[in-house]
Amino acid sequence: MSGRFRILYAIACEAILLGLLVFIILWQNLSNDIHPAAASGSSVSGSTLSGSTDESASGPEDEVKKDFIKWVDFNVDYEALDTAYTCDVDSHSSDTPVNWIELLAYAGAKHGGEVGTKAAQDMAVLASKIMNKETTMEETTKDMKYYSYYLEAYSAVLGGLVGEYEIEVPDETAPEKKVWESRYGLKGFLPVAKYFPYSDYDDFGVSRSYGYKRRHLGHDMMGQTGTPIVAVESGYVECIGWNQYGGWRLGIRSFDGRRYYYYAHLRKNFPYNQSLQEGSVVQAGDVIGYMGRTGYSATENTNNIDETHLHFGLQLIFDESQKEGNGEIWVDCYQLVRFLYRNRCETVKDNDTKEWHRVYEIRDPAAEAYKEAQ
Repeated sequence: MSGRFRILYAIACEAILLGLLVFIILWQNLSNDIHPAAASGSSVSGSTLSGSTDESASGPEDEVKKDFIKWVDFNVDYEALDTAYTCDVDSHSSDTPVNWIELLAYAGAKHGGEVGTKAAQDMAVLASKIMNKETTMEETTKDMKYYSYYLEAYSAVLGGLVGEYEIEVPDETAPEKKVWESRYGLKGFLPVAKYFPYSDYDDFGVSRSYGYKRRHLGHDMMGQTGTPIVAVESGYVECIGWNQYGGWRLGIRSFDGRRYYYYAHLRKNFPYNQSLQEGSVVQAGDVIGYMGRTGYSATENTNNIDETHLHFGLQLIFDESQKEGNGEIWVDCYQLVRFLYRNRCETVKDNDTKEWHRVYEIRDPAAEAYKEAQ
């Protein structure tokens, strides 16, 4: 019995070993089928492993993981914007100019993105030292771990608002005539035209429930129906037409592609400047539409908003994948709107066409360069 038992035991052990060997071979084959590049020792990016398994859609660009900013909290208050801007303009003609966005990035890196009163004081001190040649921005920020992040993030928010431009002004010798004047400074405008009243508060992030529960990702400016709405920054019309949520709305993209300005709930029957269409180039301060209360309806040209207002939104785009979907970045622009109040565009009505137009034209070099490149 003992000899027979030993034979059976040996056979059982061989069967177990054979089964284990078969399992290992099958597992390796299965792994090769799932991740063939990994099994062969080839480099595979994270985006390839976690993305589509359709090999026909892959290419060289899929082998490099995209690296771009995924989120921005723009917690910069009015006082900080004002301080940085003043330092920039005051130093512009000197041999030690200070860039306002670089100042804000320094403050953001130093204060963890909370750029308020204390940060404004620090910026004023640093600007003074730079203008007095006691230090440089490069020297001051060389060891700041997150300076480059804030510089890119704040440049995405504020780029295009300050710079060289030309604008018409009254001729001092003949006030009824206009002359062109070269300037440096704020060339972005408040979205509500000059002399038209409005009210607002910081409503970014409050709850909305029409259609589905969500956060309010814009800034509402309450006013009168028909109030002229102007372009905050020069750019081109990327979208124009009806949207169930925004009603008659207009989307303008900055020339560098980083900013998407969203103007919504425009006037019933007469929402836009009639010359606009997709692709139209607009200059900062151009009248683009009229305040209303359209939206919250699948039926086009419907007033279903309780109070007349402009929904003004600012979206940041570091990669085109962020334009629509879960990766969208919308920033709180209440403090920015407060800052832009200093530059309001005066308009006049054409009684024949019922359109409003700006009184003083502007020449933005960014717009001229874009048009020449087309």
